[in-house]
Amino acid sequence: MSSYSIFPEDLDHVLNHTRDLWEDLRGQRLFLTGGTGFFGMWLVETFLWANEKLRLNAEAVVLSRNPDAFVNRAPHLASNRAISYHVGDVRQFAFPQGTFSHVIHAATEADSQIMKADPLQVFDVNVDGTRRVLEFARQSGVQRFLFTSSGAVYGRQPPDLTRIPEDYTGGPDPIDTQSTYAVAGEAKRAAESLCALYSRQFGLETVIARCFTFVGPHLSLDGKYAVGNFIRDVMGGGPIRVSGDGTPVRSYLDAVDLTIWLWTILLRGSPRRAYNVGSAFPISIAGLAELVAQQVSPRCAVHIAAQPDPARPVQRYVPDVTRATSELKLDETVDLVSAVRRTIAWHRALAG
Repeated sequence: MSSYSIFPEDLDHVLNHTRDLWEDLRGQRLFLTGGTGFFGMWLVETFLWANEKLRLNAEAVVLSRNPDAFVNRAPHLASNRAISYHVGDVRQFAFPQGTFSHVIHAATEADSQIMKADPLQVFDVNVDGTRRVLEFARQSGVQRFLFTSSGAVYGRQPPDLTRIPEDYTGGPDPIDTQSTYAVAGEAKRAAESLCALYSRQFGLETVIARCFTFVGPHLSLDGKYAVGNFIRDVMGGGPIRVSGDGTPVRSYLDAVDLTIWLWTILLRGSPRRAYNVGSAFPISIAGLAELVAQQVSPRCAVHIAAQPDPARPVQRYVPDVTRATSELKLDETVDLVSAVRRTIAWHRALAG
């Protein structure tokens, strides 16, 4: 690895697919929330890479509750003069001084334990936090505002709908408070409405990225994500353990493509418009486990806990990305096998 914590070839890959976008940020100031998360680390590092390579003379201010922890996690960022940290909670932070041209609001409550123990906090971080960041944007002269939402806004995907489009009118059950997925989905829906209202009332150009599932360097292996669990298992020598019956269907977009898509949506997406962000290529959880198992030699064993029930509809979570591909000319440039291999390699390099 270089002084950056992402492989240089990945940073170059993002830059090569976004090179024409960066002029919009030349000499500008960007405000970013959620900078310590999976999305945030990719956005910060690719911003700094482009800033250096293209001599943009741009700056980024990253909101963080604990900047010291962020710097300890990514010490190479501490000495970069193009980035600074603003201490605060997304729900009540004091507004930094000066004007800003762009905001990326990627902060969310992702801790699985907090989501189970305190769903109101999940709701507040998403809704009150979004309102606070929108108000900051309004007062700071911001031109463009990207909100990273979630495919959870659609609720449970009908089993006969292979890919879910942005104009699907379903949604989570608003009184299903036992499901953190439903709570998070309702919170994201409310936050999206706030973005639309600020756009209509104040002219702020808000765009929305409805994000699905991803894989790549910086992905946590702590138990929240199936693909992260499987990579953790295979790195530990196996077996890979699938807790259910393996039939749910997901799709996984590589972090490189995720980052390309987010920068493109921020800088080229139509205002007051949502874009699905994810892979259009479905795979079952059992199939994913097998794919990950095949990336090591000898092949890792896969243990599936339960037998499928033929009478139960298959659970799907797969986006229709026609809008992003047709309007913004976005595409998937990294296949899933390559993405899994690179994620394993990155975690091994991180472990030394």
